[in-house]
Amino acid sequence: MPDFYVTKYNGDKELFDPRKLKTNLLKIGTSPDIADLVIGEVAKSVKDGITTREIYGLAYSLLKKHQRPVAIRYSLKKAIADFGPTGFPFEKFVAEMFKAQGYTVDTDRIIKGKCAEHEVDVIAWNDEKLILVEAKFHTDYGMKSDLKVALYIKARFDDLADTKIIIGGKERVMTDGWLVTNTKFSQTAIQYGECQRLNMVGWNYPYGNNLHNMIEKAELIPLTALTVINSAEKKMFLSRGIVLSKNLLDETLLRNLGFADTKIKNIKREVDDLCMHCRRSSDLPRSDLGK
Repeated sequence: MPDFYVTKYNGDKELFDPRKLKTNLLKIGTSPDIADLVIGEVAKSVKDGITTREIYGLAYSLLKKHQRPVAIRYSLKKAIADFGPTGFPFEKFVAEMFKAQGYTVDTDRIIKGKCAEHEVDVIAWNDEKLILVEAKFHTDYGMKSDLKVALYIKARFDDLADTKIIIGGKERVMTDGWLVTNTKFSQTAIQYGECQRLNMVGWNYPYGNNLHNMIEKAELIPLTALTVINSAEKKMFLSRGIVLSKNLLDETLLRNLGFADTKIKNIKREVDDLCMHCRRSSDLPRSDLGK
């Protein structure tokens, strides 16, 4: 394979490493034969200076043709960015992440701190913890959440540190503050967060328990990743607070929203292909989601 350089989002250039691409493809379930096919086609189609986003587009098109479920998993980062332009669906998605870990959740609460009122995106609690979450969403998933973001969020949590919050019928105080974003963090933001013991979750941080890992472990596939529903249908679901693919296993919900039996069958087939455990964990029925 001829050597060529790729242009990263920040403008830096690096030598294309087919082993890195193959490792990423295999991680999401691509068969070795298809992974080799994708790498070969990318190598034939590229020119020096091609962007990483262009390589993603080539790989996605090939995966969609040969292994559609894998293609959808490959597109997770873009699928979450497609929650936009508002951050509300991402807040719902983050709430679902905490629910998957056994927490009770609430969203969009106004809480009075020591010096100011704050709109808290997600509150998650169990018997031991009360977690306040700032969900920082970017439609441009190539950018990074920088030091200014970490400083701002840390200041908010400091102001809320001793606030008594009525949750579950009793007064409690925050035990943890979390910053969750759909992008990567800058290195200075990571250094600051680790120094200040700020819980931060981004697309690639922390190692082994980042946003991508959490989505894969809990099989929280966003419905924006589905290929059998169009953009207007995705927006319609999102406007009703429905963000997960597994919620679309509810036939009653889909019929109430006007979907024909054939379309319902196609939706359920794609969701089943994507998520081995969704049918057991979807908490059906969920027809109230469409109200």
